[in-house]
Amino acid sequence: MKKTLALMLALVMVLALAACGGKSGGSGSSSSATLTIFNSKMEIQSQMEEMAKKYSQEKGVAVEVYYSSDTVAAHMATRYASNDPYVLAMVDAKDIYSLGAEHAVDLSGEKWVGDTTQAISVGGKVLGFPVCVEARGILYNGDAIKAATGKDFDPSTIKTTADFQKLIDEIVAGGMTLPVGLQKEDWSLGAHFLQEVYELHDDPDAFIAGIKDGSIKVADDKVFNSLMDTFDVLKAYNYAKDAPISAEREVTEMMLAEANLCFKFGGNWDWSNMVGTNYTEHLGMMPVPSDLDGYNTKLVGGGSKYFFIDNTVSAEQQQAAKDFLNWLVYEADGQDFLVNQCALVPAFSNITLSVSDPLGASVKSYADKGALVGNYNYAPDDHYAKLGASFQKYLAGEIDRAGFADEITAYWATAEVGAH
Repeated sequence: MKKTLALMLALVMVLALAACGGKSGGSGSSSSATLTIFNSKMEIQSQMEEMAKKYSQEKGVAVEVYYSSDTVAAHMATRYASNDPYVLAMVDAKDIYSLGAEHAVDLSGEKWVGDTTQAISVGGKVLGFPVCVEARGILYNGDAIKAATGKDFDPSTIKTTADFQKLIDEIVAGGMTLPVGLQKEDWSLGAHFLQEVYELHDDPDAFIAGIKDGSIKVADDKVFNSLMDTFDVLKAYNYAKDAPISAEREVTEMMLAEANLCFKFGGNWDWSNMVGTNYTEHLGMMPVPSDLDGYNTKLVGGGSKYFFIDNTVSAEQQQAAKDFLNWLVYEADGQDFLVNQCALVPAFSNITLSVSDPLGASVKSYADKGALVGNYNYAPDDHYAKLGASFQKYLAGEIDRAGFADEITAYWATAEVGAH
């Protein structure tokens, strides 16, 4: 009788543990709800994988993280074509606009919506959760600049292309003849530097529409020429100018970090490859110098990378994804994961952790004073690949500025602006 009673009690305990997931979790979480996460940010894949292990253990929710080297749009299209969506997908802003209306859960009622200005809404519904704030500009090593010029570097003194050229001349005179690094990657050239040509117009859509209908000539455009003037300075003093398409991103980042270069065009995401180097102390970011008053004191950036929850997965999986997003915003471990482990600038006002890396700290300082020009998120999926290839030809000296302008014009003659 005692053995029978003991067996019955043991069975009740097993069933009770199974019903509640066996481990404590957030509201609605359960071990039977597998949370599949697509990560499109290669710099934090190892951190995502480690987080998944810990989160699974602590919350009782099985978490699986995936990464693909394909473009986000192509990879997501493949998953949807095979009817195998992720529960939670990290995509680019433009993918929220193109995929959200059909595939994303409405998150308008979530608490975190009130703690950010970077969420993406489509059709009056909040569909995109901002993973972080990122920005683009000129990365600098103040120690390298001081070693060459003998003076402390104040980035606020460099506004115009002429200011930048003068500083370069001082650095060259001080002994560093090639103080610049440039990336060859099509995404850096086509989706980042060229993109600023659109973003630094007061109305990027109108500018692109003008290219399409022929009323605007790219070769004559003030913004295009001002930015290309600065790019030409970068190009002329590129340490890899004799073989610019052979330069490796990681090598360039290391050289900047260790004060073997003074400048590099890029963004705060570059820190993920710099942090493991013997980096010097005075690193930061400044706007791309130009003759565009009102823009040459601002970085270009904003919300970067967005999570959305698929609307066809089970209600239990959707809740597990919502719990995870709330963990990122409101729990200490989640905030630590974003800010300290991934070195990301948070997009939420309630997260008060100091941004420790110098590039992220620069971005936060510009964001805090309202000195960010918003990203243009509506270029077609093939934009950076096609025009990035054109930009690579310009970088390699295979076409001149007029030829580059012609290729930009030819691209937009048939390309369509993405959904807003």
